[in-house]
Amino acid sequence: MTLGSAASIGFGIWHFFVPGMWDWYSYIDASATELVLAVRAVNVFFSLSLVLFGLMNLLMAYGQKANRYSVLVVLGATCVLWAVRVAMQVIYPQGSMSAALQYGMLSSFVLVLACYSASLALVLLGKSPH
Repeated sequence: MTLGSAASIGFGIWHFFVPGMWDWYSYIDASATELVLAVRAVNVFFSLSLVLFGLMNLLMAYGQKANRYSVLVVLGATCVLWAVRVAMQVIYPQGSMSAALQYGMLSSFVLVLACYSASLALVLLGKSPH
């Protein structure tokens, strides 16, 4: 769970800077100010969600107050989110201008999903998810 959470937090922090690094707004008509605001809002929400899910999983794994049910709920939700991200990368791949980027992204998403899925399996089996 620690590796998956660190990766989620890292992706979340990195994604705050993606619009500037990839010059997202240059692809949007300058007069479409509402669209720029909407894209910015979605990216902030997405980025913050990744950071918060990573932190929640760490708090569940290492906190003394977490119970099995709450750990399963948060881990289950996190697994669903990463499974959807993997599926989206397979169906509608990003980074297709470079095979290394496209498949590198897919590999990293699969790795994060595998970390969280293994943690979920461990919790289901009554083992520690760290």
